[in-house]
Amino acid sequence: MTHANYSLLSSSIYAAASALLLAGCAVTSHGAQPAPLGTPSSLAAMESTLDEPGPIVVETVTAAHWQVPLSGLLNLDDPKARAAGLEDRDEPIQIFLHSLHHPSRGVYLIDSGVQADIHGEGSALGWLVASVAGLDELKVQLDTRSWLQRQSAPPSGVLLTHLHLDHVMGLPDIPKGTPLYSGPGEAAQTSFENLFVQGTTDRELEGHAAVSEWQFPASGGEGIAGVLDVFGDGTLWALHVPGHTAGSTAYVVRSTEGPVLFTGDACHTAWGWQNEVEPGSFSSDRARSKQSLLALRELVQRHPGMAVRLGHQSLPPAPALNVAAR
Repeated sequence: MTHANYSLLSSSIYAAASALLLAGCAVTSHGAQPAPLGTPSSLAAMESTLDEPGPIVVETVTAAHWQVPLSGLLNLDDPKARAAGLEDRDEPIQIFLHSLHHPSRGVYLIDSGVQADIHGEGSALGWLVASVAGLDELKVQLDTRSWLQRQSAPPSGVLLTHLHLDHVMGLPDIPKGTPLYSGPGEAAQTSFENLFVQGTTDRELEGHAAVSEWQFPASGGEGIAGVLDVFGDGTLWALHVPGHTAGSTAYVVRSTEGPVLFTGDACHTAWGWQNEVEPGSFSSDRARSKQSLLALRELVQRHPGMAVRLGHQSLPPAPALNVAAR
């Protein structure tokens, strides 16, 4: 090979590597397929049912306590955050496992909790990811395996709000063959960070069938991007709320105690919800994340009896974000 040809080949390899680094890779190489569940619907149709009693029993479990940078959880450049004197620091959060007990459909989980062996040799987490993410600070309160052992039947499905690691950490404990559902384009979304976390996400999903992606109808608006009646019986609704990730999905449940909204990471914190401030650097599209958050806030304002379960903190009467004035 001549020097000129070698230089040309080296330049081509460098350009290809640079492009790969800039584009990143998908969050997982695990397969995805269209979801077999879900009837296209609308906000109006959903809202017409919300004041009627529902049949689903909801349980929320705090799986673990953790702490992560506040700048990832909240947009600290927002005028309200600046006025409150918020500065970056480690913020306490929780990882939740939600269960929906439907009288005929069985038990569905929203997100997956935390693997029993999260800190052991059987953990799906790669050592680099665990180190960078500060997983040594994660304190397990109730792991998914232990929760499942208390149930009378295995789950019928897992409704993932998105595929970030802190929402799929419990999947190794979920029986293989349990259907997994997520939003459209979620598995294929690319980012630079995925170059480091894809292997870990793949291990979390290992042994499971392809992720079933919700087939939302286009809403044509700037708020909630699509609505599905999950079972077709008006008891459980999936809402496409992109911004945090491309396929981020919130869920609305008609429970025995009234309607419940599960925001996923469309809103991480109590302070963010109360002050309408969207997530920060953890989100892929901050502007779209703001639109989704405001649309969910408006939904709850129209239905003030709706309970709200945020991505990583509880609303009062549990303690809210500790805001220190400058």
